Amino acid sequence: MKKIHPMPVIFDTDPGIDDAMALYLLARHPALDLRAITTVFGNASVEVTSRNGQLLAAFFEQAVPVAKGAAGPLHVDAEREFSVHVHGDDGLGGVASMINVEVSPLDARPAFQLICDMVNAEPGAITLIAVGPLTNLALALRHDPSIASKVHRVIVMGGAFGTQARCGNVTPVAEANIINDPEAADLVFSADWPVVIVGLDVTHETVMSEAYLSSLQGRGGKVGDFLWQATRHYQDFYNAVDGIKGVYAHDASAIVYAIEPEAFTLRAGPVRVVTEGIARGQTIQDFRKPSGAQTPWSGCPAQQVCIAVQAERVLAIFDQAFDAA
Repeated sequence: MKKIHPMPVIFDTDPGIDDAMALYLLARHPALDLRAITTVFGNASVEVTSRNGQLLAAFFEQAVPVAKGAAGPLHVDAEREFSVHVHGDDGLGGVASMINVEVSPLDARPAFQLICDMVNAEPGAITLIAVGPLTNLALALRHDPSIASKVHRVIVMGGAFGTQARCGNVTPVAEANIINDPEAADLVFSADWPVVIVGLDVTHETVMSEAYLSSLQGRGGKVGDFLWQATRHYQDFYNAVDGIKGVYAHDASAIVYAIEPEAFTLRAGPVRVVTEGIARGQTIQDFRKPSGAQTPWSGCPAQQVCIAVQAERVLAIFDQAFDAA
């Protein structure tokens, strides 16, 4: 029998209700080996997201370093807005107090340094899965550009490319993680490392219904009950803005891609991010055949964008994580 070698992963995150769901799947699936958690501003301040990272690591029994990352975007004067109306003041739907665990101290290194250290220690091995603003990854690239040739893969939850009319969720064209730091996203997408972008084109195709979420109760020890309670606030938000009776499987979809990439359809082409004007935060892929003309995409590596998904596979794989607990 062929031995399965789990994929080493650094999880860059702004926990976040859907981040918590993604982290649980990452922690439980045998195909993945969580090596570290790096936190970033986004769904709440970096102080809150870092505390949540510590809580969730302990709650999910992951003895891995948690490193605090960027408190704001690369451009310090850029606008910054935390998504407390989506995730609650504590980032976890107002029920972070349900997690009654002893946490380990934060790693002494800033997130970008931890990323560089771990990637350099195992060239070609580490996959970065980033489900928040991409500031930590951009800072890591600035600090040590050589890591681009040493990372196995980068998987990003973010962006929107207009497939099935899936566009922005903060502006008509911009998705939340990208608009929180468009300059960082543009740097990450145009760097010479392999990136897979799991955007709204596919995450909005996968809805965890109220009945699906309710079925988690009583499973995974206390985790199922916690996620059911945390998603009450989250579901209320999506019911109000999109009229769905459930929540989108945003960050969990990025984890499922790492586990079962064949559940997704990809499209290749360089990706750039608009950094100014009314389209700030828009992600644009040039998937045309090269014409020889110079464009803003010229010289940028072809990255992979998810444009279709087998939604039932995402839901099934997440559900199976509770049977592995």
